[in-house]
Amino acid sequence: MKLASLRNYKKDGLLVVVSRDLTRCIEVPEILTLQQAIETWKTSEPILKSIYDSLNQQKDKGKPFDPSIVHSPLPRAYQWLDGSAYVNHVELVRKARGAEMPASFWTDPLMYQGGSDAFIGPCDPILAADEGYGVDFESEIAVITDDVPMGINKDQAGMHIKLLMLVNDVSLRGLIPSEIAKGFGFIHGKPATSFSPVAVTPDELEWRDYKVPLPLYTYINGKEFGHPNAGVDMTFNFAELIAHAAKTRVLSAGTIVGSGTVSNKDKSVGSSCLAEKRMLEIIESGTATTPFLKFEDRVKIEMLDAQGQSIFGAIDQVVKKYP
Repeated sequence: MKLASLRNYKKDGLLVVVSRDLTRCIEVPEILTLQQAIETWKTSEPILKSIYDSLNQQKDKGKPFDPSIVHSPLPRAYQWLDGSAYVNHVELVRKARGAEMPASFWTDPLMYQGGSDAFIGPCDPILAADEGYGVDFESEIAVITDDVPMGINKDQAGMHIKLLMLVNDVSLRGLIPSEIAKGFGFIHGKPATSFSPVAVTPDELEWRDYKVPLPLYTYINGKEFGHPNAGVDMTFNFAELIAHAAKTRVLSAGTIVGSGTVSNKDKSVGSSCLAEKRMLEIIESGTATTPFLKFEDRVKIEMLDAQGQSIFGAIDQVVKKYP
């Protein structure tokens, strides 16, 4: 099942069911928003599934769906937690600056709480006041949960995953070091996040051990930058990330949990952020030569199924100067 949120006068958008091929959609009057659907998933899912099946069988053709003008599936959320499940990525970053990585990073996930009051749409511009901030993308996968009890274990946590999305976790690399040095988390270095045009149920893609074993493609200005496999070298799966997040608190329905930058040890597949490529350059030659994003640069993030069909639609954004 594939779900999206059309822009309307309300901040939470208007829920639509989208056909598998992303060409058509239909509104659901009795379930106005995706947040409402997640909060009432036991009763909402059968209604949405029936509409989805009908749409795909063309019993109800709906109306044209344009992935380029929708909002993120959840235009805002009660909680956005981003992990760093690909520890290989963390190891590279620390190695490049000559820092030893604590052994606990392989057994205890890294995670931060991001701003979730106003996400941006999958094709909205990435706004920055200054190129000198070091604008970077981070191509990731995220899940949306229903209500998760505090203290849940990883074997039970996976059952609370209802939907998946792609993520562009925009990072301002020039601002992050000073924030980390304060020892109190990100604010300036993590501006608004964007998500894929549609959120999909796990049965819409390959889903093994709460991982997605498919390449995640990123393009800069039309040229492929990387396609690491999201199911490879993922130290902590999504069930483990959710259990970690819920250790001391409940997670409300509509919580989004991200994987962190997708990264493989096999560097021939490229990277999912500029920072990682720059770290590899530093490790190899002592100097980073790849620049961060400039105004008017375009970033595209997409995942395809075995038939070459886009699963989530594409995140496709241009960096613009904040007016």
